[in-house]
Amino acid sequence: MKNFKRTLITSALPYANGPVHIGHLAGVYVPADIYARYLRLKGESVLFIGGSDEHGVPITIKAKKEGVSPQNIVDRYHGIIKKSFEEFGISFDVYSRTTSQIHHDTASQIFKTLYDKGEFIEKTSEQYYDETAHQFLADRYITGECPHCHAEGAYGDQCEKCGSTLSPMELINPKSAISGSKPVLRETKHWYLPLDKYETWLRQWILEDHKEWRPNVYGQCKSWLDLGLQPRAVSRDLDWGIPVPVAGAEGKVLYVWFDAPIGYISNTKELCAAHPELGNWETWWKDDTTRLIHFIGKDNIVFHCIVFPVMLKAEGSYILPDNVPSNEFLNLEGDKISTSRNWAVWLHEYLRDFPGKQDVLRYVLTANAPETKDNDFTWKDFQTRNNSELVAIYGNFINRALVLTQKFFDGKVPEMGELTDYDKTTLKEFADVKSQLEQLLDNFKFRDAQKEAMNLARIGNKYLADTEPWKVAKTDMVRTATILHLALQIAANLAIAFEPFLPFSSQKLRNMLNLKSCNWNELGHIDLLKVGDKLGTPELLFEKIEDAAVEAQIKKLQDTKKVNELAAFKPAEIKENTTFDNFCKMDIRVGTVLECTKVPKADKLLQFKIDDGMGGRTILSGVAQSYPEPEKLVGMQVCFIVNFPARKLKGIDSEGMLLSAEDADGKLVLVSPSKAVKNGVSVG
Repeated sequence: MKNFKRTLITSALPYANGPVHIGHLAGVYVPADIYARYLRLKGESVLFIGGSDEHGVPITIKAKKEGVSPQNIVDRYHGIIKKSFEEFGISFDVYSRTTSQIHHDTASQIFKTLYDKGEFIEKTSEQYYDETAHQFLADRYITGECPHCHAEGAYGDQCEKCGSTLSPMELINPKSAISGSKPVLRETKHWYLPLDKYETWLRQWILEDHKEWRPNVYGQCKSWLDLGLQPRAVSRDLDWGIPVPVAGAEGKVLYVWFDAPIGYISNTKELCAAHPELGNWETWWKDDTTRLIHFIGKDNIVFHCIVFPVMLKAEGSYILPDNVPSNEFLNLEGDKISTSRNWAVWLHEYLRDFPGKQDVLRYVLTANAPETKDNDFTWKDFQTRNNSELVAIYGNFINRALVLTQKFFDGKVPEMGELTDYDKTTLKEFADVKSQLEQLLDNFKFRDAQKEAMNLARIGNKYLADTEPWKVAKTDMVRTATILHLALQIAANLAIAFEPFLPFSSQKLRNMLNLKSCNWNELGHIDLLKVGDKLGTPELLFEKIEDAAVEAQIKKLQDTKKVNELAAFKPAEIKENTTFDNFCKMDIRVGTVLECTKVPKADKLLQFKIDDGMGGRTILSGVAQSYPEPEKLVGMQVCFIVNFPARKLKGIDSEGMLLSAEDADGKLVLVSPSKAVKNGVSVG
């Protein structure tokens, strides 16, 4: 393995058209932060680069919907995202944006370099044009029917229902998302990056030289390469973005997937200009003793492993990524996270609803990290992991160790006496924790690494439970001192081991232990605290999360689902015209339900006894699945047709037909007057 002098960590730039949600955190930012904190703890030279991607078509779509400028949108969300990351403890060395002047200059310069070297193919092709809006349409501005699953509303680049990658030409009945009109094809000129020219090199660099990459990354790259690469456009017909810096390119901007990854470079430039002690930015991007690591989600693999490396290779002076640890997707309560459907747990809302509990979410997202396959976040699991693991194991151990030391030894580290065989066995269990954690963290296995750190807390918790110093203190204070000395040393090790994962809790624990330094190289030592050291005041490291807090979050999601279902509901097609005379033939009345029971051996039927104002009648209706507790319908007024001929159903005469409507859930709802009326009154 190459001996690197420094590590440059980048994390995918979030679109500044909405806040950050837990899918972003689990997929990219929490693992990137764990790795950056780990390297810093080891004393390595590292930069962690982040920033907002502010030039995507989704931003212009949102701006049009709100009737504001794209700049207004990105200013708003860049501020929300940056503040949320800061409060959550994502330890970027810089978090900037792609609307900065330094980014515009850097992206333009890289494009111009490739252009001057003759790396681009200039092509004229037919693209969709909106004659009403008088503009060419980017892929996201074209919607239509998906050719694969036939869902309506598929975009020109992707169907969000089935996940298929599309081109605008594949859509059935395409229309403009701007005006709603049918677009026409017109010729337009663009510049293309010839990925196929670099296919042989990519095969060697990825498939032979980087077999250690995660299977999902390696496999997706291999699939793309096996299908054969094609030239990819690096410009778009838009008025929002970085203008293509060549003559004759008026009205054209750099495609966001050319522009965005250059943000890593421009943000590094910005950081180094503000902090000369970090050295020249070129040391971080052009010195082959720098290790470059991209943290991304699986939807960004092709851009970071194929497109961006080809850009850098074609330019000729930049280093290439050494690893691209991409995660799969995190789902929410069994459903795909969706910004457009508001099906998400937003970071800024979590920070408001659970103040001071950043580490709880960090812990749960890492424990459920979708490292090898899609995983699921549920609020019940969130509560269980907090209460059963953070509180009951880690927090319980720390609280016992410190409170007992306060009680028996005036809050000072007691002296360690002779060790028992059990003491020695316990010490052996965590002696290798440093090497075990390093093995996992160095290979980007953050979920297993956190589990290993929690195992150290389990060892400590079990040690105190087995040795029972609160009982031993009644007869043997020397033995009690030894037990608590070892427990405190384990606690000090936990403060280091959990620092990359739970930085707020680790800082709190270090304060309680009066542990001044936090050095990774000291992990596994049992002399981190000296005899006689005065400890701080014991506090609860974690708090129990009550049912009410979790139920409120579940209700919020349920309410969101109802709103989505109503929004997605489409009325049935209107039936053929009828006449007023035909309508008048139906005698619709109002009556009150006297009895309602399930019909035996009929899953869908309920039997209603109706007070119709005319002596009463029995009506059977197929609404049983919508009303699982039929007895609750007693007393309800309903509308029914009285002049239907009686029909025998399941051996029972049904004298009429109840009126019902189908709601967004597909459930039948009985039609009822908005206020009480006399039984038997006509409806017309």
